[in-house]
Amino acid sequence: MKQLSRLGTGIGWRPEIAEAVERMPGIDWVEAVSENLCPGHLPESLVRLRERGVTVVPHGVSLGLGGADRPDASRLAALAERAETLGSPLVTEHIAFVRAGGPLTASQPLEAGHLLPVPRTRDALDVLCENVRIAQDALPVPLAVENIAALISWPGEEMTEGQFLYELADRTGVRLLIDVANLHTNHVNRGEDPAKALDELPVEAIAYVHVAGGFERDGVWHDSHAHPVPRPVLDILADLASRVSPPGVLLERDENFPEPAELEREIGTIRETLAKAPRADQGTTGSTAGVEEPANGPVGPPSSGSGGDRADEDPAARQRLALAQAALLSALVAGTPVPEGFDRVRLGVQARALAAKRADVVAKVAGELPEILAREYRPAFLAYAQRHPMTGGYRRDALDFAEHLLLAGLPEDAAARRRLRDWWLERSGPAPLSRRPAARLARATRRVLLRH
Repeated sequence: MKQLSRLGTGIGWRPEIAEAVERMPGIDWVEAVSENLCPGHLPESLVRLRERGVTVVPHGVSLGLGGADRPDASRLAALAERAETLGSPLVTEHIAFVRAGGPLTASQPLEAGHLLPVPRTRDALDVLCENVRIAQDALPVPLAVENIAALISWPGEEMTEGQFLYELADRTGVRLLIDVANLHTNHVNRGEDPAKALDELPVEAIAYVHVAGGFERDGVWHDSHAHPVPRPVLDILADLASRVSPPGVLLERDENFPEPAELEREIGTIRETLAKAPRADQGTTGSTAGVEEPANGPVGPPSSGSGGDRADEDPAARQRLALAQAALLSALVAGTPVPEGFDRVRLGVQARALAAKRADVVAKVAGELPEILAREYRPAFLAYAQRHPMTGGYRRDALDFAEHLLLAGLPEDAAARRRLRDWWLERSGPAPLSRRPAARLARATRRVLLRH
């Protein structure tokens, strides 16, 4: 048995604030989005931080452990590679689904482009536990999974969030990454009491904690990671710290970055909140720091290998979950009817949020598009998204969007249209030599665009 090393106070590493993070005093560790890292070409900033002894934890966003499909082996291999390259003590992912459809439902595969909540049902828990075990077996370091923020609630849920997380940790031994900002989000959006969730959590399984900001609009809290941390989130952090001394606490900021001094003030406020909280080892519930774990993996309530008792998987549970998730995601991104029991208004809010997120990310991964289209970019993309669900990731989405505009004779400005055509041709590559219908269609499309 060995103790889990303490991480201390950290911040989410992002390229936009890389220099500021390097200069920040007292940063013990950073977290980097796994999908944005190439092991063979790590950003120089991360290399310098590692050389200084700063721990780097890869944080995955695309594995979809809460989805009906088993975790993709290539995505798991990529996450494992990043952990080994960075010398990380653990890796983290989300309790969410990010895609649906495909063979289990005999329907078109769909991508959410964002994290969506899993139903807190026995079926979903069984599938999630098996997916977590598969991931644990494939990873060289312990795995921790994060509770997510949600705008919507599933009908017919059988457990609270705390109960769901407790059973997950109890059955698999997985550690938990608790996001106190997400507990606040779910309090506003779903009426869930953060204190009750903390009462029910296995706090001894916490690997570290996320703290972040957001904003409220029309009674809905949006977990933006682009605003200052509000007082209610700090209050939840203080409540958690009164129950357990978390091994690590990290400030997340993904966009709308303030001056470095403001980020340092927020980190200082987080430290002050932790210091003022009643000590977990002075008569309060929960456990203290230095929780032990097996040498080969994480600890939660169980102590056996990669998890607790492992029941035979029920294929029918996967199919039931697959059908439910496909129906929900199709309603959100493809305009199909809202499944029975869901709040139609709230689903509309979620659908608009997904489309906006999709537009933002495409603008980042293909920065030339908003430059070429200028003010036309966002309305044109949102109109495109209403009828064209994402099926192959953001880079494919950017190419498909550009192709859609060009085939429609847009943009109207001839110079902008030529720039867009050149951009699309350069990045779409030569058509494959094949008689398959898709390849023939691609060649035909290229001929049309070239004529234009």
